[in-house]
Amino acid sequence: MTFKKLMTAAVATATVSAGAVAAEEVKIGIAAEPYPPFASLNASGEWEGWEVEIIDAVCKAAELDCVITPVAWDGIIPSLTGQQVDAIMASMSITEERQKTIDFSDPYYNTPAVIVADKSMNIEPTPESLSGKIIGIQASTIHQAYANEYFGDAAEIRVYQTQDEANQDLVSGRIDATQADSIAMADFVNSDIGTCCEIKGSVENDEAILGQGVGAGVRKGDDALRESLNKGIAQILEDGTHEEITGRYFDTSIYAE
Repeated sequence: MTFKKLMTAAVATATVSAGAVAAEEVKIGIAAEPYPPFASLNASGEWEGWEVEIIDAVCKAAELDCVITPVAWDGIIPSLTGQQVDAIMASMSITEERQKTIDFSDPYYNTPAVIVADKSMNIEPTPESLSGKIIGIQASTIHQAYANEYFGDAAEIRVYQTQDEANQDLVSGRIDATQADSIAMADFVNSDIGTCCEIKGSVENDEAILGQGVGAGVRKGDDALRESLNKGIAQILEDGTHEEITGRYFDTSIYAE
């Protein structure tokens, strides 16, 4: 059964618990650092992007009164467990390690991790090809964990607080490659600043590190909110809203096969 069919089937089984949560404001934590085309501030100081629209659509379908709350990425899980936010929807992959601390909704997207480098460089997304290279990675991400595990013995791993900083150093030649989400990097290489570079391919999948897709993180035991978010995710997949929003941002599928 495909990812989308699984989500659609969840409509029939999702519990209608939104009423209990909808009465109160639900703070949805997103990363304060820009991550286009998923989330970034526009000239008016408002958050916009694919994930922002998905948040709005999920909350509307689940009848939740949601407020987007920016939080520094490296503190976003503590902000959830410390009750500064009620849920995280910030391209956070569902991993075994994170599930030790928080619970997750069903996934609302799933894309592969890729290696990006200058067009002139003959690089493949393998440890052998990246041996001796400098790889820029965003801190506290699945990509940092993956690069440390698979490339750390052969390459230098340089850690950045944001993916934008890694991209800037890639453009300037201070690093040889970066690893990140395929959709985010497709946006980068198609931008004016990223014309120097290209996607060299997807890294070999390791679900234990890279996760089972991206879901909304909630506090352990907050089943009412998790089930409400599942209801919203399933609904927008079933009624075409997810596909409509995705089509405005991406030319490729938002799901990994």
